[in-house]
Amino acid sequence: MLNRPLAAWLAAGWAAALLLPWYMLDDGLFSFVWLTEGYAGDRDYAPALFQVLWHERYWLAPLGLFLALPLLAVGRPDNGRGTGMLLVAAGAGGLFWLLLQGFGIDHRGVSLALLEPLVPEGGRQYGMGWGASLVALAFLFFITQGLAAHGLARGDVFVAGSIGLVVALVAAFIFFPVLTILSSALRDNQGALAPFLFLDKLFDGRIWGTACLTGGGRCGSAWNSLILAVLTGLSTTLLGLAFALVVTRTGFRAKRMLRTLTVLPIITPPFVIGLAIILLFGRSGAVTQFVADLLGLDAGRWVYGLPGILFAQTLAFTPIAFLVLIGVVEGVSPSMEEAAQTLRADAWTTFTTVSLPLMRPGLANAFLLGFIESLADFGNPLVLGGSYDVLATDIFFAIVGAQYDQGRAAVLAIVLLSFTLMAFWAQQRWLGRRSYATVSGKGDSGLPLQLPPALRRLCYVVVIPWAALTAVIYLMILFGGFVEFWGRDHTLTLRHYIHAFSVVEGEHGLVWSGAAWNSFWTTLQIAAISAVPTAALGLLTAWLLVRQSFGFKRAFEFGTMLSFAIPGTIIGVSYILAFNVPPLELTGTGIILVISFVFRNMPVGVRAGIATMSQLDRSLDEASLTLRANSFTTVRKVILPLLRPAILAALVYSFVRAMTAISAVVFLVSANYEMATTYILGRVENGDYGLAIAYCSVLILVMLAAIGLMQWVVGHRRLGRRAPSVASAAEQTS
Repeated sequence: MLNRPLAAWLAAGWAAALLLPWYMLDDGLFSFVWLTEGYAGDRDYAPALFQVLWHERYWLAPLGLFLALPLLAVGRPDNGRGTGMLLVAAGAGGLFWLLLQGFGIDHRGVSLALLEPLVPEGGRQYGMGWGASLVALAFLFFITQGLAAHGLARGDVFVAGSIGLVVALVAAFIFFPVLTILSSALRDNQGALAPFLFLDKLFDGRIWGTACLTGGGRCGSAWNSLILAVLTGLSTTLLGLAFALVVTRTGFRAKRMLRTLTVLPIITPPFVIGLAIILLFGRSGAVTQFVADLLGLDAGRWVYGLPGILFAQTLAFTPIAFLVLIGVVEGVSPSMEEAAQTLRADAWTTFTTVSLPLMRPGLANAFLLGFIESLADFGNPLVLGGSYDVLATDIFFAIVGAQYDQGRAAVLAIVLLSFTLMAFWAQQRWLGRRSYATVSGKGDSGLPLQLPPALRRLCYVVVIPWAALTAVIYLMILFGGFVEFWGRDHTLTLRHYIHAFSVVEGEHGLVWSGAAWNSFWTTLQIAAISAVPTAALGLLTAWLLVRQSFGFKRAFEFGTMLSFAIPGTIIGVSYILAFNVPPLELTGTGIILVISFVFRNMPVGVRAGIATMSQLDRSLDEASLTLRANSFTTVRKVILPLLRPAILAALVYSFVRAMTAISAVVFLVSANYEMATTYILGRVENGDYGLAIAYCSVLILVMLAAIGLMQWVVGHRRLGRRAPSVASAAEQTS
């Protein structure tokens, strides 16, 4: 007999083949004009059945056979091994044929001799649409249900399906495009195999040069990137921890303002922060000139090079560490800290031997994210790098420069990936196999330990000046939108905002006449669409990694970090190369922007989920399963409410990154889908800084409002503990 999930996917597969357009429409995946255009008889809108019968696309006919095979399971036991083998055969055979004909026949015709008997003269096809995509999903879940019948994930259909879904999506939208461009490292500019040329490019002195160590020149971009990434990872992790401790473990009165300031850098296009730093601390900057005049010194150029890039990256990426660490700090069990104090440990000993070790998952994940973000960042090095070359800018110029050396860019990306793999391995070794669970099913009404006085003062000394500096930088950015020319002519004006966001009265009502409205609404729509699947997929992946056991888990975990580790420039070009032709013909559509954001930003949800879930005791899951709840119900009713800090981190990061991304987007936008950052970049290139900064100011306000809405929707995690505010009196007397 057919169980409910199998019956549902079988029905979905047949409905897709019989009712939904098989190919991508010219109007895009989200166009529904086929509903009113007589789609069954239209060549462009027809489902698979009509494509075979009326339009001579006979190569689609075998898919019906694989869709029919699961019907043979009627009358068999749900979990019989024979049923499992039947489902695996149906799903694997269907996916194999779907991919074979998808890659073997494109818009130019047939390219695979095996398929020529099925293709009439002039036969061709285009990218997969709703029908093909849903049939592919049905085949995938046939496989996972069959493997569950054979014991995968202990026979749990939901867990097996989740693993299959994430693996398939990662393979399609991370591994496939990345391998497409990395394969060019072994080819010359004419596309011919050239392995020796690869070795020449790999060991180029511009990458691995060490002349700076002997004082005779500059270091290679690989060493520069590695040094910068380590320093950025350390600085952002320590700063993020300091902010998280002040917010959660002190009686600091302006916590809400502090939270806002920690999020501000993440919601700003990177080149705007770099520009603000130059105008404040550059050779002619306001702060530099003030200090030079006050002390009688010559204005220096320290902001260009390693110090300036490190300063900008620390400012930009500390919010990521804070978002990861705040949930981890909140999750440390007060009862464990009280137990240590009962054994006469003082506040410092308790913090260093109990609290801090339990934060190790958060510290490790925060460092890894800061390290990877630094390696992949090209906006700040582009503005502030000077003569300090890094891999990300080298990749950018290799692709967009006059040389257009795709092979060199691929070699540089391989070097960058090797550094990421090294950091990932080091993180795993540091965490080891220890347990960091602090949230269990038992009640815990203890009071969170207040910071030792010396540590509290140190955190204040670090956090308050940094927050003040952040506030000054953003006041400068806001000020820049209200003057004629930031840094030269400070005459107050509103013309930048009027030009970008004017609204006038027309014959038929209000007209959004401002030059920026089109890109603004497009960006807001795509960011909102991509945020939820990004968070959902990231947290589902984290749950699989922390709670489930399967043979390729480490490789799977690294695979989810792959798109995050590669610069957006490489991601953008790889998506163009991979998805410009069938079977996934997505270039120029809005869906390619959504997909790039989902898989580019998913790793933050994964790392935040792993850090938070590492503190949740497995007994919570086991108690739910003992009460006969299935895995899906356990995740929905037990795990998700305890993951609210990770959910918020994933939603906030994915939304604001989609609003402010530039490196990948600059290659993927089209005339119909212009993003805010590409519009701003165009204004910066034209020297129209006022309009660019005015646009950024509006984006910052919109994103702050969106973050507040997300915090209200997600809510706060309730752990049955006393409110931290009760402890403020104790802090004042310490």
